[in-house]
Amino acid sequence: MKILNLILVFTVFLTVGAQAQDKLEQDRKAIKSLAGFYKVNFNYGEVTSPDPNYTFSKPYRSHGNEWAEVIIDEPKRIVIQHMLAINDSTVIKHWRQDWTYEDPEIMLYTQDNAWKKVTLNPADVKGKWTQKVYQVDDSPRYQGYGTWSHVGGRDAWQSETDSPLPRRESTVRKDYNVLNRGSRITITKDGWMFEQDNKKVVRTPQGDKLIAVEKGYEEFTKIDAAKFAYAQKWWDSQKTYWADVRDVWADLAKTSNTNFKVQTNVNGKLLYETLFSLGDQSIKEKWTANQNKEKIKTALQPYLVK
Repeated sequence: MKILNLILVFTVFLTVGAQAQDKLEQDRKAIKSLAGFYKVNFNYGEVTSPDPNYTFSKPYRSHGNEWAEVIIDEPKRIVIQHMLAINDSTVIKHWRQDWTYEDPEIMLYTQDNAWKKVTLNPADVKGKWTQKVYQVDDSPRYQGYGTWSHVGGRDAWQSETDSPLPRRESTVRKDYNVLNRGSRITITKDGWMFEQDNKKVVRTPQGDKLIAVEKGYEEFTKIDAAKFAYAQKWWDSQKTYWADVRDVWADLAKTSNTNFKVQTNVNGKLLYETLFSLGDQSIKEKWTANQNKEKIKTALQPYLVK
């Protein structure tokens, strides 16, 4: 009887382990399916406010062609770089998303372009993936974690976390300083949908004050890869430099204390402009990885708040 019980326990252990591995592979497949060539429609609009006198902002709508490329594919880490293709001769390195599995290390946005490093309880992230979103200059943006679900043939993931103001509002709005993002990603037959329930918050030492709630969605629909020939050529020449940029940012985050703050404008020069021009110079002058990293570190120092 003891032998039979041991066999049953061992069988259950193997079955559970196999199911967990199958789930991990389903998760990885869903994340990697975010990569591709897309037309993107951006739609955002404020829907409610606790203030009866609040003046709702004008709905935001835009569109563009975006290429998302898997640049790192490891068992528990997948990195996807996005590029905007404006026309046949212009490309903008866009946002980046790093997906890490059961990762307890996270940088939570506080306010005023500052983040706090936090170590989560491993039990809180068991079976979950963290989506770490970065700016066009590879500085932090926001990070949230959640569980991928695969029910009825639908792949979906969701999380809630704080972030800086979206780029579409950061230069025109001063009436709030934190965006609490409720994000849902759903894979569709033609691409994927990025839905958001966002709370616009004024954060002070006295607490948070909600000023408005916003609904949003970004619809990624697959299109012909031929539209991105120039973008692919551009990225092929730039990707080594930007790998060095990512390494420098990662080193800075590791060696900083619990708080990490970045200012985006120094002496009239935006951070992304500094790094983009440095990349062009690196390619023109054929810098080595060591040269890249030294020049990137030097360029970043004025933008890091001590």
